[in-house]
Amino acid sequence: MTTPRIAVVGAGLIGRRHVEQAVAQADLCAIVDPTDEAKALAAAVGAAHFGDLDSCLASAKPDGAIIATPNQLHADHAVTCLEAGVPVLIEKPIADSLSAADRIADAAERTGLPVLVGHHRRHNPIVKQAKAAIERGDLGNIVSVQGQFWLYKPDDYFQASWRKGPGGGPTLINLIHDIDLLRHFCGEITEISAMRSNHQRGQDVEDTAALIMRFESGALGAFTLSDTVAAPWSWEMSSGENPIYPHRPGACYMLGGTQGSLSVPDLKLWTHDGPRSWWNPINATTLQVDHADAFALQFTHFLDVIDGAPPLVSAQEGRASLAAVLSVLEAPLIGKDTP
Repeated sequence: MTTPRIAVVGAGLIGRRHVEQAVAQADLCAIVDPTDEAKALAAAVGAAHFGDLDSCLASAKPDGAIIATPNQLHADHAVTCLEAGVPVLIEKPIADSLSAADRIADAAERTGLPVLVGHHRRHNPIVKQAKAAIERGDLGNIVSVQGQFWLYKPDDYFQASWRKGPGGGPTLINLIHDIDLLRHFCGEITEISAMRSNHQRGQDVEDTAALIMRFESGALGAFTLSDTVAAPWSWEMSSGENPIYPHRPGACYMLGGTQGSLSVPDLKLWTHDGPRSWWNPINATTLQVDHADAFALQFTHFLDVIDGAPPLVSAQEGRASLAAVLSVLEAPLIGKDTP
């Protein structure tokens, strides 16, 4: 079987992670990015370098392309690849607007080529184990959900000016992951009410937000997020998924059901001893899981998608998570001077 040839479009922080996987699991044929740093990276890994996507597709058409460019470029780059006959893996969020997401979905339908959206957490064995417990009925009917994204981003994180403006806050950068997992666990979100604040940093984008949700199943949920809180309660720190973050085992999501409750990612399943009653003891059983690199698993899945497997996170799934997050951004931004 011929090793698939992969192009990585965009060689920033996340693009470099895709480059590592392409080198490890496939044939990295090209890096597309106009910067000198990208050119040097391509030389270091033995891949061709192109300053633009059209040149790459004309000279070194790959079997698959990974789109890791800024959000506002996702649709243009994905559609260009699909129309050239190249399946794509698009970093989250699928696009910066619903109309742009629709362009991608329409191109996929028109060309008959697959789109995989890079919500890599769905590939994590922790998430798969939690989903299996829900589907087995271990929780009964899910009634209530709550979650947190609390951590502190250092000042040098904001040296990239785009992180201070619209689209650069924790809602679109971070909450998109959490919303996607809550949809994965609990089903479609039918209603969101939210508040956003830039009270701490005073930038043009939120640093803190709170939202309540109604799910199609009837479950209700609440979520708070902030990148100005010195705390460990986020997927980044509690899951141990990415070694660049210090690992503090614990939970950032709690799913409550009529038969039991589950905290994630520590996978503690809480059930009563005997009849369900607050008079009876309730104890936790920790679900066992074989840990693995979700990012590597996602890349392996992309190779399968190129070979004909259905994508775990389709363009329509990516669009639904984007729609939920964009509704949060419709909330007014409340700051120090807001009456």
